Amino acid sequence: MRSTVTLVNETGLHARPAADFVKTASSFDAQIKVNGVDAKSLLGIMAMGAKKGTELELVATGAQAQEAIDGLVALVESGFSE
Repeated sequence: MRSTVTLVNETGLHARPAADFVKTASSFDAQIKVNGVDAKSLLGIMAMGAKKGTELELVATGAQAQEAIDGLVALVESGFSE
């Protein structure tokens, strides 16, 4: 499964949104990459330095791949409730 979503929150993937992203990704039985980085790695996600307007390409495989993509897209589109 593959999807692209654009960061809409003003602060991008700083510590709290990055932690929320990793927590959500880790809740699924799937292997997930975001722009080539393991979506379950907090350090990897933060190291991307993704800012508002950055496009995130999500790629998932495994039993819950579609659910993982849907959940992460919804989280990013919500602006991480910021």
